[in-house]
Amino acid sequence: MAISRINPSTMLKPSGFAHAVRAGNTVYLAGQTALNAEGKIVEGGIIEQFRQAMSNTLTSLVEAGGKPSDLVSVTIYLTDIPDYQANGREIGRLWREMAGTEYPAMAGIGVTSLWQKEALIEIQGIGVVAD
Repeated sequence: MAISRINPSTMLKPSGFAHAVRAGNTVYLAGQTALNAEGKIVEGGIIEQFRQAMSNTLTSLVEAGGKPSDLVSVTIYLTDIPDYQANGREIGRLWREMAGTEYPAMAGIGVTSLWQKEALIEIQGIGVVAD
């Protein structure tokens, strides 16, 4: 089985990890926070951070040969679950706009902090892509 490491040129260069690893038809997507290409967490709260983190996740998936509907599992790590829930309607709208309505298995997990202290969200996933 061929294994390839994927690091989109439009994203911040990773250090010590790959943005995605494709093993056969399975794509393992590294946890993505709301880092922009300049290495800064975007401002604007949970909605803007969701948009950036999801964009980073989907960019890696597409670079690996997939599309949003290829997501089979997503884990969302949150530093403030009530804030995410309070903005759920808008986050759901963004999800549908970015990834469609073929939803993967999902989990939302509350954490005390993420790698970047300003990060409110991190999204990790697995996709299965066509040959």
